[in-house]
Parts: sequence; C-alpha cells; structure tokens
Amino acid sequence: MELADAIFNRMSVRYYEERSVEEEKLKELIEAAIRAPTASGLENWLFVVYKDENLGKRIHEIIYEAHAEYYRAHGLPEEKIEKLKTRVFENGMYRAPVYIGVFIDKETRFLKGEEYKEVEFLWSVESAAMAIENLMLKAVELGLGTCYIGVTSLEKYQKELREMAELGENWYLVGLVPVGYPAEKIAPRPRRKSLEQVLKII
Repeated sequence: MELADAIFNRMSVRYYEERSVEEEKLKELIEAAIRAPTASGLENWLFVVYKDENLGKRIHEIIYEAHAEYYRAHGLPEEKIEKLKTRVFENGMYRAPVYIGVFIDKETRFLKGEEYKEVEFLWSVESAAMAIENLMLKAVELGLGTCYIGVTSLEKYQKELREMAELGENWYLVGLVPVGYPAEKIAPRPRRKSLEQVLKII
C-alpha cells in the first residue's frame, strides 16, 4: 500500500466486528507509533492496550459518559443525548475488541525550569498526537479501523483509565483509540474546507 492510499483512506471508524485483533498486528501498530517524532528525544509516552473483556465493557460506558458530558457542556438537548445513548449501547457505536490509551509522563522533562513546564507538556502532547497518527495510518495498511477519542481526557474519565492500568497521576491520557475490523463501509468524507482555505504561502 502506498502512503497516499493510507492517508486518503483513513477515516474515523465507529462500528467494529466482534472478532479479536491479532497480537502481532497490535505490536505492529505500536512499532509504527513509536517511529513518530518525539520532542527532546524523551519518548515519554506509554501505549496501554486494553484487551480484557470486562475492562472493555467499562471503557465503552466511559466513552458514552464522556460524550454526554461534552455535549451537555455544548448545550445539546437531553433528547439528542438520549439518541446518542441508543446508538452507543444498542447499536454498538465505539464498541471495539481493543482500546489503546496513549499516555505521556508529565514528570519526564528535558528543561527543568518551571517557566518551561507548560510548553514541555505541549511538546509531549504533540509527540503523542504524532504517534497516534502513525498508529492510525498503519491500521489502514493492516485492514483495521480506528477512531480518535479525545473526550476521555476529561479528568474524571482519564483518572479511571489510569487506575485500570495502575498508573500514577503523572501519566496524562492524550487520547483513547478504539481498534478493530471495520463493520461499516470505508468511505472517507471530503473535508469541509478546501486546500485554498487552509493554505497560506508567503
């Protein structure tokens, strides 16, 4: 597969087949992830693969709870949140055989001054985000689907995900990625904004 094929065929997959993902493919995803650039060469990331069925069930619930909070904060009416609940729990949206939590260690730093703490945190988040993109593109090559879930980074949800993995408070969840074989047609949608709208050459 050409890189362009992986880039232009990647889409957010929200429905997955029930079959498991081979461990070798999971390792390939992480191998691709850790080839991403990493600020100051810190490699202060950790990829937690949640495969346990009971943990997966709770993670699926967390994804709904986090989305519900997100949409309430945005002002979405409760009846629409109930419709989301139906899609999540009855139709199986975001129910995947595997979830990968991408964490960074906030205490692993290169610049020790307090004035650099915030920017180093941002650099670490950016490094993890690039790793997530590598992982997602590799998934396309392997015939797998993924979806970036950001709302689980809200504190009470990421706290629970940290505790599941027996991680301390120094670990920050950048994103949660469901992984599985797509149960929906892969049909990437065009972007709302054209190239001309987002490009400035000076």
